[in-house]
Order: sequence, then structure tokens, then C-alpha cells
Amino acid sequence: MAEISSIKKWKESDTFVGMELKYYKLIKTIAEEGSIANSSEKLFLTQSALSHQLRELEERLGFKVFRRKRNKWILTSEGQELYALSLQLFDAIKKGFSKIEQIKEGSKGKIELAVECQSFFHELPGFIQKMGILYPEIDISLNIGSRHEIITKINSGEANIMMSTSKPLFDDLHSIEIYQDEIFVVVHKEHFFNENEYVAPSSFAKVHLIINSFPLEGVAIYEHGLRAIDIVPQKISAIPYTELSLAMVAANLGVMCVPKWQLKCFKLQEDLRLKRIGPNGIKRTHYLIVKKEALHKKYIDNFISTFKEEFIDKEQ
Repeated sequence: MAEISSIKKWKESDTFVGMELKYYKLIKTIAEEGSIANSSEKLFLTQSALSHQLRELEERLGFKVFRRKRNKWILTSEGQELYALSLQLFDAIKKGFSKIEQIKEGSKGKIELAVECQSFFHELPGFIQKMGILYPEIDISLNIGSRHEIITKINSGEANIMMSTSKPLFDDLHSIEIYQDEIFVVVHKEHFFNENEYVAPSSFAKVHLIINSFPLEGVAIYEHGLRAIDIVPQKISAIPYTELSLAMVAANLGVMCVPKWQLKCFKLQEDLRLKRIGPNGIKRTHYLIVKKEALHKKYIDNFISTFKEEFIDKEQ
């Protein structure tokens, strides 16, 4: 009972907590090497220092851990229990670090992010920079194209994550809703679109619409507003640069449709106006899409979770 009381008292002390691993290593090494001389080399201690630590350990425990027989150190019954504990302890530590290494290795990877033309592009460079700080072992490349092009790339394996404003109808793809934005029409203040509180979708049949690129099926205003009512603008021009499109609108040579975030980088001229389309506006949903078979990969999960934190429910 005295020995148990002594162990309990020492375990409850700050000294034991701070030296516990050190003493288990000492017991394990002496038991396996069989002598102080061999153990001192393994532990990088002098024989004197090692003998002092063993003596200190036994004094604090209140019992002998080893008995010396001739030139060999033999574990006592109590010592055998401590040795068994040391084996369990170091085995658990080894397995723990092995698991950590596996997790670390799983966090490495290359992400090919395919994005629709102009779809949220202005926000992505800052996010990729942040990912580089948080996860330097994840290599991210940005790939821009039409919806058809990026779907082809993710199906062929050229890309492993894509952003789109529609859900692809493929069973092997998993879609995550990121956020919604609203499409506005940018007009000159003297354009007839500016006469009313909002622009009726049917009135687009009378205008020159400036878009970023063809095909028309990939243009937000057509896909989410005009196609359903079978309206095609009187004239359509594809200009790949937002700044040039704004200059055309500022000269009252056409109208363009964009979400507000796409205009953050530009200083709008005083003559330009943003008008809502329809009484309730035209909204679209952006999705992050990944192959289901890749969802279990740690680096993919890290990317998706960070993307969610950055953009889901973010005011656009």
C-alpha cells in the first residue's frame, strides 16, 4: 500500500508530469540493453548521470525498478509493469506520428480549377493567394473556358474542380452551392432602358447586347432570363474585355449585363446606370463541382472547406 501511495503522490506532482516520458525511456532502454554502460550510449548520457536518474526515479517511486545481478540489470516485478507500460506508450507515439505523416501526405496535391469565362474570376486570385499561405503544399492552377470546355476538362481528368452557374447532369459529379448573385443591365442614362424602375426582359428584343463571348447559351442574361421567353436581342456583339464593353455602353452604343462584383475593379462613368431586370431581378447560383471519387482526398477537402468559409453566404 505504501508503494501505491508513493506512486500516486508522485504522479500527481508537476515533476512527474514533466519527466514522465524521460523515465519511461530510461526504463525501456536499460531493460533492453541490460546494462548502464550500453544504455548510457543509447541515451547520450554519462553512466554517472544515468545512474543518478535511475536512483532518483526509484527514490520517488518508493521501490526498486531494477536489481543488479553480476553485470546485468534485471527488472523487478514492479519494473516489469513499468516496462510494459513503456512499450505501450512508445508504440502509441509511433503510431500517432505515423498517422500524422499520412495526414500530412494526404494534404499535398495539385488542383486544376476550371472556371467559366468571367464567372467570379475577379475574386479568385486573392483566394488562391490565401490558399498558398494556409496550404503551401496544395498547388492550384486556374483554367478559364466556356461551360462546355470546363465540363469536358473535368470529365477527362484535366481539371478536378470546376465552378459553374449550373449543375452538370452527371452522376459522378458532386455540386456544392456557393452563393447567389444578381445580374444587372448597365445602360447609358439616355437609353430607353433607363426610363423605368426596372427593365422588362422582353424589351431586350430591341437592343444591341454586348456580351463577353459566344455561344449565347453560356451568357447569363440569356440563360437565366431571355431563353425561357424566347427572346433574342436585335444585335449581339462579343467583346472579351469589360473595360471596352463599358466604353461602348458609355457611348450609348449598346447595353451589357453583369453582376455588381464584376464592376468592382472599374471606375464607372457618371452617365452609366445599373438597372434591375424584371421586378424581382434575375439571380443565378454559383456551384463548386468536384468528382465524387475525389471527395475523400484530404487536399480536395481542405480546398473545398476553405472555399466555403471564404465565399458561402458572402455578400456579393
